[in-house]
Amino acid sequence: MNKDAKRLLKFIDKKDKKVALKRYYNGEPIQYIIGNANFYGYEFKVNKNVLIPRFETEELVENTIKYINKYFTKRITVADIGTGSGAIGITLKKQLPEIDIILTDISRKALKVAKYNAKRLGAKALFLRGNMLKVLKQKKIDVLISNPPYIKINEIIEDLVKDNEPHMALYGGKDGLLYYKKILSNASKNLKEKSLIALEIGTGQKAEIIKLIERYFPLSKYKIKKDLQKRDRMIFIFNNIY
Repeated sequence: MNKDAKRLLKFIDKKDKKVALKRYYNGEPIQYIIGNANFYGYEFKVNKNVLIPRFETEELVENTIKYINKYFTKRITVADIGTGSGAIGITLKKQLPEIDIILTDISRKALKVAKYNAKRLGAKALFLRGNMLKVLKQKKIDVLISNPPYIKINEIIEDLVKDNEPHMALYGGKDGLLYYKKILSNASKNLKEKSLIALEIGTGQKAEIIKLIERYFPLSKYKIKKDLQKRDRMIFIFNNIY
């Protein structure tokens, strides 16, 4: 029995250990078997309707918190687009209780998970179901944050991910840029004059996303941040922020 299997058994009731081990050896992620994942020190419920939150996304949240504290002094509204389990938006609300948070997703089942996590963690949020930014309608926000699907349709990924996690939350069209195009081409309708866009990106997508930023936000400054593995994984767009 390997270390992961032993770790799994620590979280499972004795009567369920055989079933849990069977699921594990059949290639199911530990987080789905035990029903939760740790993110930024908080425990989030996860199931096959939502992505398992990654450590890289914690870095997106950490940097966003720094920028909010640096550039915004009044109460602000933050929208987490494609929230999934709610990990990003709920964590922001827990770390910055004074913000108003909107969590959106096209998946009814994903929003059900996010609502459970928000209630369990005591994070008040507005939940909206719909496709990307359309669901915001006329709402104006200060910060837009998202970890959208960015894997290319034909890209090879590990079986553990491909065979278990929701494809709707993984794949971003032929070039992996579908949802970045949707976000950046429509964001100005919902952003306040002074605003921040925070996006997680896939490795190797920096150049193409910069082209989108220069097309839709030609007057805005932007910053690319690397993750702990020194990969370009986050882009921040500063609108009228100096």
